[in-house]
Amino acid sequence: MADSRGVSLNLMSHIQKVVDVQSRVIYFLLSIIFSFAITYALYEPAMDQAQIYVLFLLFLSIGLWVTEAIPPFAVGLLVFGFLIFAMNSYYSQIDPENVRSHYVEYINSWSSSVIWLMLGGFFMAEAMSKTKLDREVFKISISRFGTSPKYVLLGIMLTTALFSMIMSNTATTAMMIASVLPFINTLDKDSPFSKAILIGIAGSASIGGMGTLIGSPPNAIAVEALNNNGIDIGFLEWMMVGFPIALILTVMFWFILSKKYLARKKSMKIELEEETVDLTSSTYKFDRIKKQVVLAVLFITLLLWLTEKLHGIPASVVSLLPIILLTMFGIINGDDVRKLPWDTLMLVAGGLALGLAIKETGLASFYVEKIQQYDLNFYVMAISFAFLTVVMSNIMSNTATATILIPISIILTFNNPVVLPLVIGLSASAALFLPISTPPNAIAYSTGKLEQKDFRSGGIALGIVGPLFITAVVILIFMVLYKVY
Repeated sequence: MADSRGVSLNLMSHIQKVVDVQSRVIYFLLSIIFSFAITYALYEPAMDQAQIYVLFLLFLSIGLWVTEAIPPFAVGLLVFGFLIFAMNSYYSQIDPENVRSHYVEYINSWSSSVIWLMLGGFFMAEAMSKTKLDREVFKISISRFGTSPKYVLLGIMLTTALFSMIMSNTATTAMMIASVLPFINTLDKDSPFSKAILIGIAGSASIGGMGTLIGSPPNAIAVEALNNNGIDIGFLEWMMVGFPIALILTVMFWFILSKKYLARKKSMKIELEEETVDLTSSTYKFDRIKKQVVLAVLFITLLLWLTEKLHGIPASVVSLLPIILLTMFGIINGDDVRKLPWDTLMLVAGGLALGLAIKETGLASFYVEKIQQYDLNFYVMAISFAFLTVVMSNIMSNTATATILIPISIILTFNNPVVLPLVIGLSASAALFLPISTPPNAIAYSTGKLEQKDFRSGGIALGIVGPLFITAVVILIFMVLYKVY
């Protein structure tokens, strides 16, 4: 009986794999058909072949990112291959002597400033995780918030948000949940406090990513798109907008969770798991030296990022500092480098190449001339894009969402391109409605202590308040105070 059950399970698993493959093939073919149909519908005789290629590629990428017929990073690689092949084919006929110059910029997006900036952030995050410096800082910060459940929750969420500004939100969530899970396991399975902590960690990890350029990939995509359009947004300029938004939205999210889950007059103390170490051992002393090195590198890097206007060293060049020093001191080795999220960089690089192609082939200018005929209300458009970003980010990768919407927003707001990319980049981190909406949500859900419905109230509240607040702050700062157009 047991053997037959095992055979049945293996057979069902095999059938499920076959069905998954068939579904992906069908979605891939449907994406191609959809792209051909839309490109044909939008075709105009005034378009040249390069613009038609890029228009088709734009809709093909959207289809593949939405359906996930292939992994998101693979779509980024597809963008490169398609652009190089298509541009080589087209320009070899009309400008054979300068063919390479027409597609070399797409290849160079692999080494754009955004890629190096994110890579520096990945190295610092990995070093903090490997030396367990992140856990030490977490324990120190939590001990400052007393015994009231709502203030302990606030401390956990603020700590998570701050960590996610310099680490990936996925790594931050994994670290924070691992730190509090021993305590959560002492509570009842349906304890409101455990639900509040898990949802709070997941939410504040995503929200905190708004705070810095390296906090979330959509931030970097927005800044690179603006840089390509002659608008210089540096690390400090982003923090002036993103940092207060991240902190205020984190406190808002905490208020929502504390009202829903936490009783008013209770006292509770969190006892975090302690590691027994020999303070006199050479290993302990060596680990302390490593932590001090990581702290020093982190401090110097952040200082140089924040003072870019004073010394004139670009943030992307400063990012080489942690990459060089952390490997030189042996804190990061080859195995650690292989574990870095290279797939995210592939996705971002592909998105940058696609945005560049839309601009360089003249496709953006082509539609700008058409849009000038219509009177589009800028404020309505900004709010609409903010909500559209949240909706799309709830059902697909927020990086892919930003990659799709930011080039389109720059076309639509040709006379004021700075606001919408920032609104989209920030709003992409406000999608918390489903367990699959973000990797932090998925990690929290995987503990088995949450149900899908537990994410809804906070996700709906932040999905409404977040876009409105982000849009208002960005417009206030860039259009009212600084008059950047």
